[in-house]
Amino acid sequence: MASFEDFKLNRQLLNAIAEAGYSEPTEIQQKAITPLLSGQDVMGIAQTGTGKTAAFVLPLLMTLKYAQGNDPRALILSPTRELAMQIEEQIRLFSTYLDLRTVLLYGGLGPKTQKEQLEKGCDIIVATPGRFLDLYLSGHIHTKQIKFLVMDEADKMMDMGFIGKIHRILEVVPRKRQNMLFSATMSELVRKIAGDFLAFPTIIEVTEQATPAATVTQSLYKAPNLRTKLNLLQVLFKDDEAFHRVIVFCKTKTVADNIFVYLDRKYTSDEVRVIHANKGQNTRINSINAFKDGEVRILVATDVAARGLDVSNVSHVINFDVPIVIEDYVHRIGRTGRAFNNGDAITFCNPAEEYYVKKIEKLIRQTIPVLDLPEGVIVEPTGFDERQAIAREIDMQMRKENPDFKGAFHEKKFVPKNKKKTDNKKRNNGKAFKPAKLGKRK
Repeated sequence: MASFEDFKLNRQLLNAIAEAGYSEPTEIQQKAITPLLSGQDVMGIAQTGTGKTAAFVLPLLMTLKYAQGNDPRALILSPTRELAMQIEEQIRLFSTYLDLRTVLLYGGLGPKTQKEQLEKGCDIIVATPGRFLDLYLSGHIHTKQIKFLVMDEADKMMDMGFIGKIHRILEVVPRKRQNMLFSATMSELVRKIAGDFLAFPTIIEVTEQATPAATVTQSLYKAPNLRTKLNLLQVLFKDDEAFHRVIVFCKTKTVADNIFVYLDRKYTSDEVRVIHANKGQNTRINSINAFKDGEVRILVATDVAARGLDVSNVSHVINFDVPIVIEDYVHRIGRTGRAFNNGDAITFCNPAEEYYVKKIEKLIRQTIPVLDLPEGVIVEPTGFDERQAIAREIDMQMRKENPDFKGAFHEKKFVPKNKKKTDNKKRNNGKAFKPAKLGKRK
């Protein structure tokens, strides 16, 4: 299809799409919008940054058309508050000329304002599962009118332990409804769980699942330890022009904070921000908005930001740590190379992380090119504690692959010095064994 005009969308939607700067539908939009408009259940799998949100938002807005009653008619579930905010932003963008009311529900702040918005009436709820259930159980949400249920990033919801909450939500929404699932990865487990509420779905797989976008150039640097990784980061960031908008992903909040402190010493505080689960909601929102507006050059983040962070023209994604949940790699690098722009994804890898790199390469069916460390990067010696931690991690990985493997850190049997005496005592009914005296030879 050449344009959005080819879909049976009303003029209000088409005007909003044009004003938003979208001229041609992406592949997932081309394949998903028509079946969704016809009322089919859809399971959509597409690369991050290919327009999955618009693929379900546009048919939803077209079907709802205008405000009606006080109770919600559509429910969109998201695993993280950042993604929920991104979806709500897209809805507002495309519903500029529509009389539809949207309420955004997520945790991390008091529910008073959210309750007031619900009391005024709404057509669409965008929510994280936990906050939705809290407000439903307290009597502030009535679900009888819900006709559409959307699960975005369904696999992440399962990874984050939302399966129990999802099943509870499915019990309280009407059975007669249209269902939609969208994600960049769709494991076999999610496919099985999806069978609980998708009725003969149309499966749309734009690319094989877990395939990174072709616009993202991937590379790998082998750095033996944390200090060498920091030195590598500093050398790369000297190229201000190339690395003009960068997201640095880390496995833990502690590492993210340490990197932020390190970079904050090298650059002005206006150039670097950090977001993770321990940061307040307003701090996270302000940091993301500053990054979007170009006020901040470097954003350090844990995987909480890997889903739903839609920022145009991110030049580089740097995996400071290799993700243990290997599917997160696809979502991390999907923050660059969006909307057919080019981007670079660079991964730092210590010896213990090579295990996960091999699994990632198997998942994405690609080999990530290994580059030599740039000139000027000082390779620091690995400290004793870090060396021991890496050795333990490698031992654990070897045991996963081979349960009979005995590595450097396996438990060794300790034989007490008096074990022989103890055994002899047991054989003599608790009396210590005394060797018989030998008589004189006659």
